[in-house]
Amino acid sequence: MRNLRCSLLPALLIGMLSATAYAEKADRDKPIELEADSVQVNDAKKTSTYTGNVILTQGTLVIRGDKLVVREDKEGFQHSTSYGNPTTFKQKRDGKNEYMEGSGQRIEYDGRMDKVQLFTKAWVKRGEDIVHGDYIMYDANAEYAEVISGGSQAATPATPTGRVRAIIQPKKKPATETP
Repeated sequence: MRNLRCSLLPALLIGMLSATAYAEKADRDKPIELEADSVQVNDAKKTSTYTGNVILTQGTLVIRGDKLVVREDKEGFQHSTSYGNPTTFKQKRDGKNEYMEGSGQRIEYDGRMDKVQLFTKAWVKRGEDIVHGDYIMYDANAEYAEVISGGSQAATPATPTGRVRAIIQPKKKPATETP
């Protein structure tokens, strides 16, 4: 495997949930490193397609998948789609000693709208909190999230009924001083 770089990838995939306020802010200023078995770059269409054990690293952000397609629109916004069985991401949360991570069969990032979508057998975990669904969307601009189940046909071991499932840990209370 060789290390690949493409001019189409700026701070885009920092995006795959790093667009949120929870991501390690310093990652945005780090170089993007890409590894894959092959890459096809089409400068005329402003697209790059990485295939075969794709690993994108930028600071604490790591994205893994079977295929990563990156395109730049006419206004210069970056859009990407990562595919895998599954495709995953992991990134350190800003100012905390914990990570945000997730998985799905497909993860899409829209740089113009600052929106991340995870499709099919999707889950996102932040600290000890986790949500499962067949579709998970986070809109960083609107600070809005949505999780949808796929019904019984979308059943997985984590969601045997195919329904949305979330586990949210109780917030730790601040320690009180004793006299």
